[in-house]
Amino acid sequence: MTSPSLTPHERVLAAISHREVDRVPCDFWAEEPTWRRLMQYVGHQDRDRLLNELEVDVRHLEVSTPPERELGGGLFENFWGERYTYRPTPWGPMREDVRGALADAKTFADLKGFDWPLPDRFDYSSLAEQCRRYEPYALLYGFADVWQRPGLVRGWEGMFIDMAERPEWAHFLARKFTDFYKVDYARAAEASGGRIDLYLLISDLGSQKGPLISPVMFRTFVAPYLREMIDCIHGLGGKVLYHSCGLIRRFVPELIALGIDILDPIQPVGPEMSPESLYEEFQGKICFHGGIDMQRLLPLGTPSQVQAEVERYCRTLGRHGGYILGPAHLFQPDVPPENILAVYQAPRNGGL
Repeated sequence: MTSPSLTPHERVLAAISHREVDRVPCDFWAEEPTWRRLMQYVGHQDRDRLLNELEVDVRHLEVSTPPERELGGGLFENFWGERYTYRPTPWGPMREDVRGALADAKTFADLKGFDWPLPDRFDYSSLAEQCRRYEPYALLYGFADVWQRPGLVRGWEGMFIDMAERPEWAHFLARKFTDFYKVDYARAAEASGGRIDLYLLISDLGSQKGPLISPVMFRTFVAPYLREMIDCIHGLGGKVLYHSCGLIRRFVPELIALGIDILDPIQPVGPEMSPESLYEEFQGKICFHGGIDMQRLLPLGTPSQVQAEVERYCRTLGRHGGYILGPAHLFQPDVPPENILAVYQAPRNGGL
């Protein structure tokens, strides 16, 4: 028996709680150049209007953060010390990460002496108005990361060596990010009057062929800090949307045990990450988010092929709640607008 018509907010929360819904809820993630290409295609610049027309159930909240710095030679640095260049596309520049600000750190004093940011540099004054504007929707906030972004600042090579040879360095970096985002999320909850439903938590654990780190390394350098963030988010009355790309099947039971509510993006990099396999083992234990292939299907497939895959995911993972439709990463600029629209125009009744 299907549920009566729900608001987007009710629909998302019902799916997370594994209750049957009137249709599978959906989210929308896109790079800025993708937005530009898509809006040019639809013939207007009103993003809220487009999300409403596509019946997207989630809205992403934003706060003002410190501007990036230009270091010269086409190199930029953000407030964390992540460094990157911009690659041109026909629809605008795309960020490409390079060695971070602490990649050449030689001593522990180099880490301690870095100009670490404080949440005081975020401006939360617009959150209340955003919550009023998007009142009918499920609201998502944040970009907390406790391992991957520290790795970008340190440089991946340095981070992996630190975990093996200088564990106090890796713990120091994870602690800096964890403490920052616990305060950030508490302030966002206060500024929004507790209205935020979902808080994003990020740390990529997998490559396309398998885990980036061993289970022991995960339990030592990642899991304790994830646990702190999860407990913080739950204490604020929110749900945890955890993002990790790659083949991470090995970690899913541990993520569930840590208290993750929603797992994104369930990147389809092999049979272990197929919706059928995930549903068979984890149905009712965690809500899934994403899954629609960003590497081949969306950039190279036809709209009808995209819609067929959307129906497959909704039918497999969303039959009893437990699934939020979305791409297996932010929509990239090489995805034809027709295929982005096809994701949201496919039937989403979950086979009910």
